[in-house]
Amino acid sequence: MLAAILTTCMFAVSAVCAHRSAAMLGGATANLARLLLAAALLAVWAHGFGAGLGGAALPVFLLSGVVGFGVGDLGFFQALPRLGSRLTVLIAQCMAVPIAAITEWLWLGTGLTLSQGFWCGWILAGVGIALTPVRDLGRSGYRLSGILYAVMAAGGQGMGAVMSRKAFAMAAAASESVDGMSAAYQRILGGLLVAFLGWWVARWRCRERGPRRPRGAWAWVAGNSLAGPVLGVTCYQWALKTTPTGLVLSIVAITPLLVIPLAAWIEHERPTRRSLAGGAVAVAGAIALALGR
Repeated sequence: MLAAILTTCMFAVSAVCAHRSAAMLGGATANLARLLLAAALLAVWAHGFGAGLGGAALPVFLLSGVVGFGVGDLGFFQALPRLGSRLTVLIAQCMAVPIAAITEWLWLGTGLTLSQGFWCGWILAGVGIALTPVRDLGRSGYRLSGILYAVMAAGGQGMGAVMSRKAFAMAAAASESVDGMSAAYQRILGGLLVAFLGWWVARWRCRERGPRRPRGAWAWVAGNSLAGPVLGVTCYQWALKTTPTGLVLSIVAITPLLVIPLAAWIEHERPTRRSLAGGAVAVAGAIALALGR
């Protein structure tokens, strides 16, 4: 559970940095830039101390990156400017849990107990209470396209996580050990292709307006890269190596709650009473789930 909790903290920081960098540079450019930086940093570890690009599970890790880093993050960065960080993270994290649990059950045969399923639902309900903007759903800012992109992000994250679990199982069957940073490196290489295609399409569609390079944007890109693909995904792969996907994603689903104080500090957003109440519900569910393991 420690790895999943660390993942949650890193993803919360990454989400705020991602929102700022996407607003300054555009979603496709911010996504590609942070993946390129993360790939360079992870390559130093993977080729110097880790598994590099070897291993029986390499093809599955690459495919996991195509689905998770590629398709999932492409949707995530397109949803951010349309919905904002809190609603985007809410949809992506919460819907990833049932998607991953069902996918893992059908593919790997790893189901959840009745108690675990109950607390997973409890966590998601708490997150929903905290962040679902019931009174604001009719505003133009919450467009259907943003919701669809966020659902796309959830599907990519959920299915990519299950593929990572399968890859770790393949490595274990081949008597190989793949550390979290090497797994993150192999996955990110798969995602780079999709990210580059997304960036190229975005540049082609917006070629007349030219690139946006406001001052300070690259600091947010660096923060997003370190907290997300480098440290966050490393902890994420560590968690998936030892824990069923549904349980890991249930803990990671608390990420939107951690975004609340970060957004209040950086973006000067004050949390509502509903946010605090939902946070208490979700945290209680996470503790119960951890104690019940």
